[in-house]
Amino acid sequence: MEAFWSSAILVVLAEMGDKTQLLGMAFATRYKAMTVLAGVLVATLLNHLLAVALGDYLTAFIPMETIQLVAAISFIFFGLWTVRGDELEGEDKKQYFGPFMTVTIAFFMAEMGDKTQLASIALAAKYHNLIPVWMGTTTGMMISNIIGIFVGVVLGKKIPERIVKYISAGIFILFGYAGIIASVHDQTMLYGLLAGVSVITAAALYFLTRETKTKSPSE
Repeated sequence: MEAFWSSAILVVLAEMGDKTQLLGMAFATRYKAMTVLAGVLVATLLNHLLAVALGDYLTAFIPMETIQLVAAISFIFFGLWTVRGDELEGEDKKQYFGPFMTVTIAFFMAEMGDKTQLASIALAAKYHNLIPVWMGTTTGMMISNIIGIFVGVVLGKKIPERIVKYISAGIFILFGYAGIIASVHDQTMLYGLLAGVSVITAAALYFLTRETKTKSPSE
């Protein structure tokens, strides 16, 4: 159950303020909420199955400790990506074959290369347990989109994006640090790696938050 719950929680955190959550909110203003959720479910099942199958396959060729370290560092990257944020870039305007297929195809395409898909690959590589990770990432995706649709459409309120981003990013980065500590057993290497990652993370956060503040007045 650890693989399931860890996957679900991390994907919920990754999705807060993410492009696909914004996409779900946008579609929910045009289509029925259940239609949007059904499209999200089908798209996520297909997309994340591809992702976790790839992550599970990698363990046959790469040592588990290396995979766990890379996965941990990737979680920090996903946290920084969360701070950076996403934009829809017109996905919510595309039309396909009707509401359900429109949502399904748009979500599938939006998830390609997105941080939740990459997180699914990393989680599958870490736990080497395909079904629980697949179900966990899908569950996390559905929870985050239900939250987005409920808050953004049903209550008619805007999500406090900056606060949500920073909290989600902080927890994601903490998971990353915990993973590094758990996967590196040599003390000297561990301290050196933590120091290097901390410097890079701090610098990235500085530039990302400064960029956000610069953009805010014009928004």
